[in-house]
Amino acid sequence: MINKVVKNADEAIKDIPDNSVLMLGGFGLCGIPENCIAAILRSGVKGLTCISNNAGVDDFGIGLMLKTRQVKKMISSYVGENGEFERQLLSGELEVELIPQGTLAERIRAGGAGIPAFFTPAGVGTEVANGKEAREFDGKMYLMETWLRADFSIVKAWKGDTSGNLVYRGTARNFNPLMASAGTITIAEVEELVPVGELDPNAIHTPGIYVHRIFQGSNYEKRIEQRTVRK
Repeated sequence: MINKVVKNADEAIKDIPDNSVLMLGGFGLCGIPENCIAAILRSGVKGLTCISNNAGVDDFGIGLMLKTRQVKKMISSYVGENGEFERQLLSGELEVELIPQGTLAERIRAGGAGIPAFFTPAGVGTEVANGKEAREFDGKMYLMETWLRADFSIVKAWKGDTSGNLVYRGTARNFNPLMASAGTITIAEVEELVPVGELDPNAIHTPGIYVHRIFQGSNYEKRIEQRTVRK
């Protein structure tokens, strides 16, 4: 049985070099790898291309990496909660590829499944279609989209075992399972790390074959972007 456990986030990400392509799991601030993002900030690695559904907020998540100018390019879908992202985009400091959310998810899934390209109707007739092959099927136009893969996929799960099998909880089961299969090296941080055999095999969302490093994280804030309460 292969033990994939590393001591902490700093050890897990220590060999990420400059100019790497990273996938970072999560949706908004839900299910993001908080510990690994903090470790990346400490490492000072730069020139990163980050594939993520969103860019965090100004003071949390990937937004922190934008503030320290460690991100060269964002490939994402929803970026409306981040003022620093907007400033860097408008000033030309940050390369950005905005992708319809379903297309982003499918491009990541395709990367994990070994499918180099597929056709989708999303984006036909918009600037999303610029430079892409379009083809007609059954009287309807479709765009060809290509897979997304990463040097490192960094995901966050609720529980994991020492062989890397992962279980996500609630809406944290968003982009994490897709990204876990699409990285050359997949790093998983979990809230609870258990011995092999403790997870119900029928409940495992990401099989350990996809995961190369795993550690138990700590001090999760689990923020949300906006909270509205009755006065």
